[in-house]
Amino acid sequence: MAVQDITDANFADATDTGVTLTDFWATWCGPCRMQSPVVETVAETMPEVTFNKMDVDQNPATAQEFGIMAIPTLLVKKDGEVVERLTGFTPAHQLEAILAKYTA
Repeated sequence: MAVQDITDANFADATDTGVTLTDFWATWCGPCRMQSPVVETVAETMPEVTFNKMDVDQNPATAQEFGIMAIPTLLVKKDGEVVERLTGFTPAHQLEAILAKYTA
């Protein structure tokens, strides 16, 4: 599976090394349902990036810690530091270009 489900309990471990993207989403969110297949497609083409998703309703602590006020929000980290935050739907070509900045 290219995109891993993560939780409040393992967020830090899952995002502290290399380039990671976490998709903060919820089951009731329409734009999240549009974003999810885009993230999965990009994950298949960029094996050098770790892709995660986190349900904000089931894992509110991490969303609160990072000030996630709207979803979908994509959080890009490099070696544990937040380098990009994208809120709202992000098309694949834009997502690939942003991630490429950190994997080159």
